[in-house]
Amino acid sequence: MATPAQSPAELYRHGLQLLLDKDIPGWVGLWDDDGVFEFPFAPDGWPKRLEGKAAVLDYMRDYPDHIDLHEFPELKIHQTVDPRTIVVEMRGVGRWVESGEPFDMTYIAVVSATDGRITHYRDYWNPLGIPKGDR
Repeated sequence: MATPAQSPAELYRHGLQLLLDKDIPGWVGLWDDDGVFEFPFAPDGWPKRLEGKAAVLDYMRDYPDHIDLHEFPELKIHQTVDPRTIVVEMRGVGRWVESGEPFDMTYIAVVSATDGRITHYRDYWNPLGIPKGDR
């Protein structure tokens, strides 16, 4: 559970562990009730913006049924001039559950947190990394 003393970087690292543990309710629990999740590169038919914790939960609920994350071998967290905001470069590695094929995705995210809760998350992932059948 997040605490107000957690920095955005600590909160983010904790969230990555929850994703590895496939604890989606725990991960969504790190969000502010009014948090916003954006996907600027989302393909047609996919959401570009989610508003509120309930929308984030609805979107992420089945994530472990699609992607089995194993590790985040490359993680760089950059502090910005705003102490509430970080820029994250990372790579997620695992497998696609349905096909068993390797999952290997590079991400850049801009994440803001206030009082130990994620308030805004802009996820710049590459939709071309999704198998054609899942797009």
